[in-house]
Amino acid sequence: MTKSELRSLYKSKRAALSEDEVDQLSIDIANQLLRMDIWNHSFYHLFLSIASKKEIQTDFILNILSGKDKNIVISKSDFKSGTMTNFLLTDNTVIKVNAYGIPEPEDGIEIANDKLNVIFIPLLAFDEKGQRIGYGKGFYDRFLVNCNPSAIKIGLSFFEAESQFEDMHEADIPLDYCVTPKNIYTFSN
Repeated sequence: MTKSELRSLYKSKRAALSEDEVDQLSIDIANQLLRMDIWNHSFYHLFLSIASKKEIQTDFILNILSGKDKNIVISKSDFKSGTMTNFLLTDNTVIKVNAYGIPEPEDGIEIANDKLNVIFIPLLAFDEKGQRIGYGKGFYDRFLVNCNPSAIKIGLSFFEAESQFEDMHEADIPLDYCVTPKNIYTFSN
């Protein structure tokens, strides 16, 4: 299947999930993350969920990171340039939902991409090689290319891996891991 076909299929699969299923699957993913050896770093980039798109509820991961006293970094998207700016999440951070339904920080303490140690990445689908399909705007590919190459890239998915995608591009940056409610996939890239 092509990226476009898979994008459509997985949007439909997610739309079919109930709110209770989204919550339970999100808890299962957070519990899988606790089994990983990723908790000895300082800066963790986390996306804030778009509830209307039934994305993984990252509040559970946010609670884990807070409980472990980690630096949590969230981004603000610039749709004109297709880039993201990262801000440290603090008690004073004001979160607003933008015109696309994305919860974002208004402003704050900016964190450079190369400071990030672990990056949790939203996606619609992924394959057994660690390639991911997002919404198609390329925000994360442009973001990841400017991150430290040693940063750990972890996709989060409600669904298991596809065998392979037909139309990947050289600019697509593969994941190091992808975590589902039932599995932790490890990729050697």
